Amino acid sequence: MKTLLGLTVANLKSLTRDRAALFWTFFFPVMFVFLFGWIFGGSGDSKIAVGFVDQDGSRVSAGLQQAFSQVGLLTVQTGSIDAEKAAMQHGDISAIIVVPKGTGAAAEAKGATSIQLYLDPSSSQVSQGVQQVAEQIVNGLNLQLAGGSQVVGIQSLTLQSTTLSNVGYLVPSILAMALMQLGVFAAIPLVQQREKGILKRLGATPLARWKLVGSNVLMRLMVAIIDAVVIIGIGLVFFGVQVVGSVLAVGAMVLLGAGAFLAIGFMLASFLKTEEQATGVVQVVQLPMMFLSGIFFSFDFLPGFLQTVARFLPLTYLGDALRQTMVNGTQVAPLQIDVLILAGWLVVCLAISARSFRWE
Repeated sequence: MKTLLGLTVANLKSLTRDRAALFWTFFFPVMFVFLFGWIFGGSGDSKIAVGFVDQDGSRVSAGLQQAFSQVGLLTVQTGSIDAEKAAMQHGDISAIIVVPKGTGAAAEAKGATSIQLYLDPSSSQVSQGVQQVAEQIVNGLNLQLAGGSQVVGIQSLTLQSTTLSNVGYLVPSILAMALMQLGVFAAIPLVQQREKGILKRLGATPLARWKLVGSNVLMRLMVAIIDAVVIIGIGLVFFGVQVVGSVLAVGAMVLLGAGAFLAIGFMLASFLKTEEQATGVVQVVQLPMMFLSGIFFSFDFLPGFLQTVARFLPLTYLGDALRQTMVNGTQVAPLQIDVLILAGWLVVCLAISARSFRWE
């Protein structure tokens, strides 16, 4: 028993001396508790912006507007159908409720009618939330008007001219994630090669250093193109995804995004000394981006301060740019802004890498 306790104590001491093991054992899960707690904890400052278009001007439409305005989950703005569609396409609102002309008269006469609900299939969680709220309000209206009989229904519409499945909107997000991982994980082999002295020996050869770096960059850009072809191809063949954007624009965004994250990977490698450090730091960098950049969780479900954080993440703009160029998805920012921000990350991180990178 004494031997067992002695070995246990020795193993505990070994664990406490291993920084990488401490990180993965304690800090990493704690970070995820906080991350998911902030996302799903219901902080109260997270609301979904929707537009309300009253084309009827009746008592029924006024009641519907009041009902939607009183829902704590929603922030309701009013306007014309064209103005609200433009706002939704620019990402300012997430859905539009339209009460067509004649709805009130038909409802009070207990004739079949419906309101229109414009949703964005690229934000499935938000769309489901708004759909559920609309169904509850309409059910309450039907209970008032006809004792629960179906008088007013909901006609769900989208803003896209081409019908696209949810997976069609998910494909650009997965591609953005793959490009991000391709770039930031480039830091690990670079740190490993420097730690083992491989970079020092390569740097001492007659071969120009820019050629060594250039070959690494070229190889990873080629992998990025292959990644894009495979991911988009699977979406096309197996899931019927319809890519409605320009192939050249998609290719340009793939190369720009891969280049920006490669620059981030090189910058990280400039400051990390061991492979263990590189593994931990790369995970800390890439995992929060996956959950806060809007590629899997919509901004509308994030607390206000996390939405602000997401606006500084390069993956936010790569995912947004790929959705816009591939499937005409609702934009987080204009495409020109996406390009400028990604180019900014590319230039700044390359400049830092060129100044700080060590070969030994």
